[in-house]
Amino acid sequence: MLSFETDIIEWRGPPPYLFAPVPDHLVGEVHYAAREASYGWGMVPVKAQIGGTEFTTSLFRRGDTYVLPIKVAVQRAEGLGLGDRVAVTMEISRVIRR
Repeated sequence: MLSFETDIIEWRGPPPYLFAPVPDHLVGEVHYAAREASYGWGMVPVKAQIGGTEFTTSLFRRGDTYVLPIKVAVQRAEGLGLGDRVAVTMEISRVIRR
């Protein structure tokens, strides 16, 4: 389980455009776990929680770090917007390979 605080950023990638960057001190841990959990293209499946809202998504690789997409439903439920500071708890999910 990883917990951190970060500021919401905008990135003109795939929607929803708002992301929570993973702090530098946790990138190595995510990268290590991604060796087993990633399903390709640097995507790492996670279960995350912001405020009282739990959701599943995948971390995106962005340069030397990862970013957590904040779904529109999470943004609305928690009243979040660009530049807001959020506390994130997330767990990297294992991918079942067949």
